[in-house]
Amino acid sequence: MTSTGNLSRRRFLGGLGAAGAGVGLGAVAIAAHAETPDAATSAASGVDAGARVDFHGRHQAGIGTPSPDRLAFAAFDVTTKDADALRRVLTDWTAAAVAMTRGVPVPGNSDDLAAPPADTGEARGLPPSALTVTVGFGPSLFDQRFGLAGRRPAALEPIPALPGDELQAQRCDGDLVIQACSNDPQVAFHVIRNLARIGSGAVAMRWSQLGFGRTSSTSSSQATPRNLMGFKDGTRNIHGEDTAAMDSHVWVGAEGDQDWMRGGTYLVSRRIRMLIESWDRDYLADQQAVFGRHKVSGAPLTGTDEFDAPDYHAKGSDGEPVIAQDAHIRLVSPENNNGLRILRRGFSYTDGIDDIGLLDAGLFFIAFQQDPRKQFVPLQRKIGRMDALNEYIKHTGSGLWACPPGLVDDGRTWADQLFG
Repeated sequence: MTSTGNLSRRRFLGGLGAAGAGVGLGAVAIAAHAETPDAATSAASGVDAGARVDFHGRHQAGIGTPSPDRLAFAAFDVTTKDADALRRVLTDWTAAAVAMTRGVPVPGNSDDLAAPPADTGEARGLPPSALTVTVGFGPSLFDQRFGLAGRRPAALEPIPALPGDELQAQRCDGDLVIQACSNDPQVAFHVIRNLARIGSGAVAMRWSQLGFGRTSSTSSSQATPRNLMGFKDGTRNIHGEDTAAMDSHVWVGAEGDQDWMRGGTYLVSRRIRMLIESWDRDYLADQQAVFGRHKVSGAPLTGTDEFDAPDYHAKGSDGEPVIAQDAHIRLVSPENNNGLRILRRGFSYTDGIDDIGLLDAGLFFIAFQQDPRKQFVPLQRKIGRMDALNEYIKHTGSGLWACPPGLVDDGRTWADQLFG
């Protein structure tokens, strides 16, 4: 798998071997295929072999759980018109996701010499490395193909055109999405590879993105990371253990119009290319003015510590605001948006160079929220018009998906959630 976002179905699936949809993984007991990661291999990987995140729970993992450092993200189109085939894929995907987050092979027969193995094998001996697998359903899935129109949440409204969009169709949308996060890139890649193989014949990959280096802290136990512009990112982000904030801003509650989405959330992705070469030639003072923070410490320009509250009323000797009116932190702050907040969980990306030799790198922005119509869309409209950062970025990809609540035990699958 290459790191290009618009990886074609033919190129990705061509090397995965013949495997059809509906292979019945959900009927295979995961425990029968349990395998303990090899201790020497685990030690060599440089990650904690015991870093395991439970797949089951009230909410899906990979949202409020601490964010690891690697991402494999893929959107899929459903190519079958058979609802039962889609059910089988989602059932088998669930069983495979449970196994992989436990660090064991995808269930199925891997010993038959006359058939492709049930698991592709590249993660054998590796620990799960905090692997999480998160699923989402796109607006396009709730059309007339599968009788799901009546189950579409009102909040799952396609994202409208936004100021500054330079979106490329091959990097946008999809019926289904899978977000795999881990501290080991091979473990995360293993998820996308195996789910694509399992779904072959019923779903096809639309686009994908690899990410490295988380760009937000999703737990108070994590230090604030830096983005590719060198600034700390996510200083004031929601933390997953802040249950009040998660309930207020992230998890769908009684306000939702679809009962099956309560305890779920909405995922927005944006592929934001940074114009690295232009940014790297800008003066430090201007870089800091764009963000409204000191580059080294991460402190707001009105403070000395990263976690000092920004003073948006402070003025300099020239009478102008110390934090400029178009500074990024001013425009996105809850204080200046009627308390609006979202949970950010993005990653840096690099996809080589473009056709004139400039770096294609930036932020693969991921955010979770209760209702994107009331959170992401108005916020992005505002910063798309006013943010000084717009001079150095452009949005090239976008997507929206409804992420259902978690599965509390092995008795239910993603198919049960979607179809009821």
